[in-house]
Amino acid sequence: MLASCSSSGGSSSGAPSSKSSAPITIGVSLSLTGDFSADGKAFQQGYQLWADGINAEGGLLGRQVKLDIVNDASSPVQVVTNYQKLISIDHVDLVFGPFSTLLTKAASQVVNRYGYAFVEGAGGGPSVFTLGLHNVFDVSLPVANNLVSFAKWIAAMPASVRPQTAAYATQDDPFTAPQLDAARAILEAAGVKTVYKKVYPSETTDYGPIAAGIIGAKADIVLVGTLLPDVSAFVKQFVQQNYNPKALIATAGPDQGTQFISNVGANHTEGILVPNGWYPTANNAGNAAMVAAYIKAYGGNAAGMSSDVPEAFSVGEVTAQAVTKIGSLDQAKLISQLHSATFDSVQGKVKFDSTGQNTAAFAYVFQWQKGALGPFQPDSSQKLVPVPPSTSAIEYPKTPW
Repeated sequence: MLASCSSSGGSSSGAPSSKSSAPITIGVSLSLTGDFSADGKAFQQGYQLWADGINAEGGLLGRQVKLDIVNDASSPVQVVTNYQKLISIDHVDLVFGPFSTLLTKAASQVVNRYGYAFVEGAGGGPSVFTLGLHNVFDVSLPVANNLVSFAKWIAAMPASVRPQTAAYATQDDPFTAPQLDAARAILEAAGVKTVYKKVYPSETTDYGPIAAGIIGAKADIVLVGTLLPDVSAFVKQFVQQNYNPKALIATAGPDQGTQFISNVGANHTEGILVPNGWYPTANNAGNAAMVAAYIKAYGGNAAGMSSDVPEAFSVGEVTAQAVTKIGSLDQAKLISQLHSATFDSVQGKVKFDSTGQNTAAFAYVFQWQKGALGPFQPDSSQKLVPVPPSTSAIEYPKTPW
């Protein structure tokens, strides 16, 4: 019995044989409740789509894949407990990452102590990669420069049309705050004056005073470091107070498809911007098949897909390619393979640098536009379309509420 438990732990010294008929168990902690629950549930969909797809093709190393998903309630303390249990008690064969930089940073250290490869899709904040861990791999776009293309576009405007003032508000979160810091440096250097700057606790639930501060500053453009709940609250109050900035860009939230529309109303999405590393019609390997599988499993259309879904799906893809290449679940070999190879994913090419960041990822900026020809919302007048640095035209100033 002791030998059996030892061989199922997925460690580099006791990886289970690829000839076993037992399922390959993958441990995941996700935010199914709490502040990150909308994203956590979308990540669950992405992981499940990948697992269903690979199982339909015969599994991984000839074995079926089984997901062991536990709820961390969006808590950094609980996420650590979850991965400790998944590895040391449940003896999962592999682990996938949680949602958010905050939880990834907390979990990565305990996963590292057990020697497991930690492939994740939503922990791209700089603080994750300054820990010096060799086992962390983020398949998605590094977040620090997400808003740089937008900021450079504003900075390059002729002085006669360039906005003169900007307001910034962000959660005190390692995912959102670095994006605004980078953008603000570019805009201030271009002469765009900062008239409001607020960092608020990530556990904030009353966003009214923050929205009121932005409105009171009367900034020409607004940049917010948000997820779905706070950006939705900001938009509602902006609409109520008839505050119409020339541009409004959020780090996350507007990319949540139909859920964002439901939160703010279809008439209030127009002109809102969001950075991202993926869109439904992107010509990436397997992307069209994943979108079709999502619609079949969950209904709706591409507009209903959160970008969290492909982020999670890509974790499975990259891990499977690396495991298949080494032909085992040996964690040390898996970590080495992840550091050395280039992979394909629905988000595009994946190539990790020495810190685990995906240097092959590309940053897009998207805007909600009515009647535009875009990859999101193919059956609706409201679409989220790629804008600079792509060739699509950006709406500026945005249409008033």
